[in-house]
Amino acid sequence: MKAPLSWILDLVDVPAGTTTEEITDRLTLTGLKLEAIVSPGREITGPLVIGRVLTMEPEPQKNGKTINWCTVDVGSANGTGEPQGIVCGAHNFEPGDLVVTVLPGGVLPGGFEIGARKTYGHLSAGMICSARELGLGEDHDGIIVLPPDAGEPGQDVRAVLGLDEEVIELEVNPDRAYALSLRGIAREVLVSVDGASGFRDPALRDTPAANDEGHPVVVEDAEGCPVFVARRVDGFDPAATTPDFMVQRITAAGMRPISLAVDVTNYVMLETGRPIHGYDADRLQGAIVVRRAREGEKLTTLDGTARTLDPGDLVVTDDSGIIGLGGVMGGETTEISGTTTSVLVEAAHWDAVSMFRTGRRHKITSEAGKRNERGVDPTICEAAADRVVELLVEHGGGTAHPGVTVVGTPPAMPVVEVAGDLAARVSGMPITEEQSVACLRAVGCEVDGSGTLSVTPPPWRPDLTDAQDFSEEVVRLVGYDKVPSVLPTPPSGRGLTRPQQLRRRIGRTLAGEGFVEVVTFPFVGESDLDALGLPAEDPRRDLLRLSNPLNAEAGFMTSTLLPGVLRAAGKNVGHGTTDLAIFETATVTLPRHAGPAPILPVDRRPTEAELEALDAALPAQPLHLALVGAGDAVSGGWWGEAGPFSWADAVEAVRAVAASLGLEVSAAATEVAPWHPGRCAELTVDGEVIGHAGEVHPTVCQAFGLPKRTVAAEVDLDLLIARAVHLRTAPTFSSYPVAKEDVALVVDAAVPAADVESALREGAGELLESIRLFDVYTGDQVGEGRKSLAYALRFRAIDRTLKEGEASAARDAAVALAAERTGAVQRA
Repeated sequence: MKAPLSWILDLVDVPAGTTTEEITDRLTLTGLKLEAIVSPGREITGPLVIGRVLTMEPEPQKNGKTINWCTVDVGSANGTGEPQGIVCGAHNFEPGDLVVTVLPGGVLPGGFEIGARKTYGHLSAGMICSARELGLGEDHDGIIVLPPDAGEPGQDVRAVLGLDEEVIELEVNPDRAYALSLRGIAREVLVSVDGASGFRDPALRDTPAANDEGHPVVVEDAEGCPVFVARRVDGFDPAATTPDFMVQRITAAGMRPISLAVDVTNYVMLETGRPIHGYDADRLQGAIVVRRAREGEKLTTLDGTARTLDPGDLVVTDDSGIIGLGGVMGGETTEISGTTTSVLVEAAHWDAVSMFRTGRRHKITSEAGKRNERGVDPTICEAAADRVVELLVEHGGGTAHPGVTVVGTPPAMPVVEVAGDLAARVSGMPITEEQSVACLRAVGCEVDGSGTLSVTPPPWRPDLTDAQDFSEEVVRLVGYDKVPSVLPTPPSGRGLTRPQQLRRRIGRTLAGEGFVEVVTFPFVGESDLDALGLPAEDPRRDLLRLSNPLNAEAGFMTSTLLPGVLRAAGKNVGHGTTDLAIFETATVTLPRHAGPAPILPVDRRPTEAELEALDAALPAQPLHLALVGAGDAVSGGWWGEAGPFSWADAVEAVRAVAASLGLEVSAAATEVAPWHPGRCAELTVDGEVIGHAGEVHPTVCQAFGLPKRTVAAEVDLDLLIARAVHLRTAPTFSSYPVAKEDVALVVDAAVPAADVESALREGAGELLESIRLFDVYTGDQVGEGRKSLAYALRFRAIDRTLKEGEASAARDAAVALAAERTGAVQRA
């Protein structure tokens, strides 16, 4: 919000000598953060004067452009008193007009120095300025034409343009919509700046009573539009110009002057915070009706866009149909134009949630919508409409119609019970109940009682709904800078928790395996799950919806890490990294559908029952690990050929993680999206499924921009960490010799190698140090539908050299169990 300082000081008095910086420092301490202090004139140096155009000669150029060769009277500002010759490309002026002229030696914003230079065959000594060139706005289509009574040629123009004005730009949080107005900012100055007084509320005025002579209005949805006020001005002069003070203030506030009727509504909106809409009254047909849109209805809004409306949209209609999106944007059919002589002024209060949804739905961003969707004072509709009528009559030569239409009443503000010592308990400052009451009344609250206070927030503060909101108001006025800083005493000797140590170990293990850690956003949309190929019944489609998502296309908390890491991998591949291995450890969100979470107290430790109720309401958030490998796992070179990632690499990466936790992972074939059927492994520990790994389905690779044969895995780390069997136990190495035994087993082709390995491992017993599958053979020698699996078994004892026959006995026991469980036959 940009607020001209002079406008603020019109509404509130501050002690003499108070600087702009002192005002903004206090506003920042009480919650309105300073963005910038802007003064357009600070960057302009040298002669900037009023000039009168004496002559202008159009001269067409070869490039199709026409320039004007002008002589401009600048008085004695150029030191000679002679007219100045200036080339100008604009055409919105004529001889006799007063214009803004910068002479040689002047410097405009951005360090643009002005000098006498030859251009288009003339020596142009200066420049006739537009608003953008002076830093007053973005209008660059034409130069600034001053009113006839602006001054004499050669006079400094800074005061006329308000270039000496200081503009305070503030960052306004969404819950402080009242500060999107000079009324609200002035009230903040009153309660923030020591010695400030004399607040003059622009919405505090006598207004005429409602009568039956006004324009008929019917509100069918009183919840969506609790108050609707309509006033009319007849005999309005459409050629009337906006007064200079209004143009300067609207421009300084960041808006563009358009016409008197529109500028007045914008001026009052900036002044009071109440959005106003004006209709060409002669183009209205019958009564105004406020209702919800019907399916399939359309409206062309003021920006020229044809919009298909939603049944949730609040619309304004007359007998001709829909004439506006209530509180967001008007329609073309009743737009005020250059021929409008009768203006119907609408000042209505709209439901903030409906405004927000309509704006998001139609992608409309407007100054009115920005205020309506945050919540506006519903009690000032009549005052705002009366202020608009007053200005239109005063500056547009119109006459106020005696009719006054008022439909509905402002909704009552809730009464909240607040403990008198709450602010002191929350902040740790010695704030008395009397101080709390004084602060609450200073911000406009009505306060009754003692001990337990009954507080009614002011109508311009819909954000004050809870006792803690009122304690915050007290603390911010007393001063956040006065809150004592007390650091908790940390317990000694605890260090990292066991889960923290294990998570670090997992990260180090994956880094050692060649994977790089990434961090992705935990938000997904339905399209992300569609890209994974998840079927409709997949439990991963049960998502937690966000009430206010950062991106409408990713409005859910993710239930799987795969969309994020696959998207990250695809982005890297798209930037030329064709060989990559990445991983992420993060929580996923699994809804429990247990109802809303309770609000816990902040002035004491929650009870165990309160914490249990909170835990029960929160969704489950297990820690997951996801990894992706694409391209080559081993680079090629003079030392050998490259080795691409295979599904086995994904499985082995998970096994390496499990091994770092003292666990063994078993793998069995399965079919789960988004993995390729027949190249997907179900991973288990002690018979419990912890996740899946394998080759990503080709259609999923295509959807995420990944090469074919990309591999991925996702496992539940919470399950692994809960089963971890050691933390700091170093591996035990035996100094005794190893006994080597190799076996080749023939099994049916459908038997998973993991099942054979599991049986061999169990049958071999405790002497088995390692087992490795080193060859798979299919062919005539083993028969059709059969395969040969060759394993290297290594046996060693920790405390002795194995006796003759011990290794072979363990091998035979392993083969026997494999034969029993899988039908394996030892190959000759």
